[in-house]
Amino acid sequence: MYEDLTKAWADLTAPGGQFEIVESELRGTPIREYKNAPPTLRAIWDIAVTHAERDYLIYGDERWTYAEAERDVASIANWLLAQGVEPGDRVAIALRNYPEWLLSYWACVSVGVAVVGVNAWWTGPELAYGLEDSDPKVVIADRERLERLAEHPESAEGRIIVAVRADGEGASLGGRSVEWSALLAQGGTLPEVEIDPDADACIFYTSGTTGRPKGAQLTHRGCASNVMSMAFANTVQAVASQAFAARTNAPPAAEDKTAPKGGPVALVATPLFHVTANTCVALSMTIAGGAIVHMYKWEAGEALRLIEAERVTAFSGVPTMARELIAHPDRAKYDLSSLKTLGGGGAQVQPDLVRAIDDTPIPARPSTGYGMTETCGIITSIAADYFVDRPDSAGRAMPCYETRVIDSEGKVLAMGQVGELCVRGAQVIKGYLNRPEATAEAIEDGWLRTGDIARLDEDGFVYIVDRAKDMVLRGGENIYCAEVEAAIYEVEGVTECVVFGVDDDRLGEEVGTAIYAADPAKPVDPVALRSVLSAKLAKFKVPRYVWLLSEPLPRNASAKFVKRTVKEQVALEDAV
Repeated sequence: MYEDLTKAWADLTAPGGQFEIVESELRGTPIREYKNAPPTLRAIWDIAVTHAERDYLIYGDERWTYAEAERDVASIANWLLAQGVEPGDRVAIALRNYPEWLLSYWACVSVGVAVVGVNAWWTGPELAYGLEDSDPKVVIADRERLERLAEHPESAEGRIIVAVRADGEGASLGGRSVEWSALLAQGGTLPEVEIDPDADACIFYTSGTTGRPKGAQLTHRGCASNVMSMAFANTVQAVASQAFAARTNAPPAAEDKTAPKGGPVALVATPLFHVTANTCVALSMTIAGGAIVHMYKWEAGEALRLIEAERVTAFSGVPTMARELIAHPDRAKYDLSSLKTLGGGGAQVQPDLVRAIDDTPIPARPSTGYGMTETCGIITSIAADYFVDRPDSAGRAMPCYETRVIDSEGKVLAMGQVGELCVRGAQVIKGYLNRPEATAEAIEDGWLRTGDIARLDEDGFVYIVDRAKDMVLRGGENIYCAEVEAAIYEVEGVTECVVFGVDDDRLGEEVGTAIYAADPAKPVDPVALRSVLSAKLAKFKVPRYVWLLSEPLPRNASAKFVKRTVKEQVALEDAV
């Protein structure tokens, strides 16, 4: 089986192959990239609109064909340019997963305007910080985000605010506000704009070493390369599987008469301001002429209904979503025969879940992609028989990457040794917005330090062992411990604290904190603590588990708190 994969890999990436790899130079360093990759996201949109009459965006009873989306994208782009927005400027999208998200996205990137993906979970202060840091000329926001902006009118000052599904809510803000309908009324065709492949396509925020989010600069080249990597991952395994079947005289797969007509259909339940839903799912579906079914919020029963109603072929969310789908008590009541792939990104798919997906009576096969915001999407991919055979692996790195594993001193380790995974290639971000020091720390000579502890086997498969970054990964959301600790220290009575991840079957990890209060006269009340933190942090960052310690936290020789020791000392049943 693996010899067929190796041959298919070599043939597809060889000179003249569909995914031919060439050596180039980018920002002064050598990189691998796909010779046939679209140069920009505008080129991808130009391909997408040829699908004209196919369904594209689906939200409840609302539907856009590709032709209708093309009309709206052109109108939005012309409106932006009429407001003085120019290529190289930024527009912030602060929305739930409404269809307006992708319509705005394509309008921006098709004329060289960078999208700032606002985390919809952010509180008012976090949102204000993101706008101050990215400095967009326009903010496209829904009711919830507009309400949070209204609490910080200074962050809207001097910006054009567009209100989406908000019933005039944006009028209360200090900046100029307009209704979404004005953008759609502009009309016109999409203007021709020359776009540099290495210009910013979008700014997606990820956690930073100071606890403040950092704006990762994803380029057109990087995002388009990820679309190629996604296509390659699907193609190479299909070619290898066909070769294996032919070589072993296996019977051909039965014709699938239940498959939906037209293109593929994806159910999107994770946020479009993350690379999982955006550059991996939405962009791949778009270039393939597929339909994208939006969910207002995650609910497994509703997802089952949508899969049946819309004949969904692919679903990729955080692993807990796949787990809840297959375990749902009503699963058997729905026709899920259209579903071909079921998996996750944003967190590791546990081996037991791989087996559980494969054992369900639906035809979906397990799949996953390991990646980062800093790589515009996936680094590795694995699915179907290969995933079932190696359920603890994240798969092979895509052909546009070089990979290596290093020790704490930067020495390259031999195959099989455990160290920090580093990658170099076309998908690595340009850097962090306004953070030259953070960029230099993360990317050296083109090599991105992933912060993940891994090993490589003899076939080039990557195994993620642990995360080097001091971060909690809760349901696909990165939570930087320093940010939460900083907020806890502002609570009266807290003398010492550490924040860490607590294993959770549903979300992968939950946030836990151990707190020491030195003054008996000022005890820490967990209820009051959570109330204070909820006003400062997004809800998912507020600790679920709190331990109140009677002794100071353990420290090492450098006087740093030893979180590992704290985690070993506390018991789940003692949390409050």
